Amino acid sequence: MSRIVLVDDHAIVREGFKRLIEQEPGLEVIAECRSADEALETVVLQRPDLVVLDLSLPDGGGLPLIEHMHNVASTTRIVVLSMHDTEPYVSESLRRGASGYVTKGVAPEELVAGLRAVLAGEHFLSSDIVSRRAERPREDLDPLNRLTAREREVFLLLARGLTPKQAAVELGIGQKTLYIHRASLMGKLGAGSEFDLYRLARERALLRD
Repeated sequence: MSRIVLVDDHAIVREGFKRLIEQEPGLEVIAECRSADEALETVVLQRPDLVVLDLSLPDGGGLPLIEHMHNVASTTRIVVLSMHDTEPYVSESLRRGASGYVTKGVAPEELVAGLRAVLAGEHFLSSDIVSRRAERPREDLDPLNRLTAREREVFLLLARGLTPKQAAVELGIGQKTLYIHRASLMGKLGAGSEFDLYRLARERALLRD
């Protein structure tokens, strides 16, 4: 029996997915969580086979939570089940350790197929995401390519460790404008903090030692 934890802050949504999953032989929902903190604690204690995770949680984004769960329970596999069906959510979820990404708009049978595929050790993307990726040029899948020239400048300054105030002075713009660029680029990159920006810049060899 595969043990599954559901993470979604809406009780009625959790109940619907729980009923769907438990109709399937060999699948069992052992816990339901409504927040990131609750989910992380449950994963540490229960060590489930699979976590079905919504990215929008009241106490923090699901993207950082994917990494936290992957670090504390590396054998637990993660499937994102989200209303977000565009980049950078998909690429960032996979990069941070998710094994599958399914949108809430697909048929119930496709969700079950995705869960079984991931439990079997495979990676899975729902059909709507696969179709969208096939229509888009490969380079557009890189979230860095979605940044404007100014957002890229702000990204690199913040990744180097400058505060927003220092970055604004460096670029000769107001702090309010800087924060607007910061919010936009962090959304496009799926970043939750300046440390995420630093790590991404290091991974892409964009920082000089």
